Amino acid sequence: MPLDFSTKRDPETGFSFAGLTDIVLLLLIFFLLTSSFIPQMGIRVNLPRTESAAPTESQYITVAVTADGAYYVDQTRVEGPQLLSAVREAAGNRTALVLRADRNATVGQFATVASVAQALNLRVLMATERQTAPMR
Repeated sequence: MPLDFSTKRDPETGFSFAGLTDIVLLLLIFFLLTSSFIPQMGIRVNLPRTESAAPTESQYITVAVTADGAYYVDQTRVEGPQLLSAVREAAGNRTALVLRADRNATVGQFATVASVAQALNLRVLMATERQTAPMR
């Protein structure tokens, strides 16, 4: 019996995407399993762990800045040039400085206190009041 190689049939013009979708699904599963799900940040930092939200009173020095620019170290008025020596005397073995600045105090006054704290290797915490109404 001879084989019929005639071209009487029309060629199939449709294309089955079933095989292609299987391959795409397998590639998707492969990339999902091999990729990392941890978001990569541009800056790597070691976050500190704390047991309490605020230091106890014996661990910090209080520096207050009034609206008129006066400095108070542990409730004793200090002139600007003597701020470093006053904080150094009050520091002892304390590790933090709490800044209680008036709402009308300037950024320059904050920078002065922050530079004194940095010179003495103290952490700076900013004291604020809890807002009772939500901001709009």
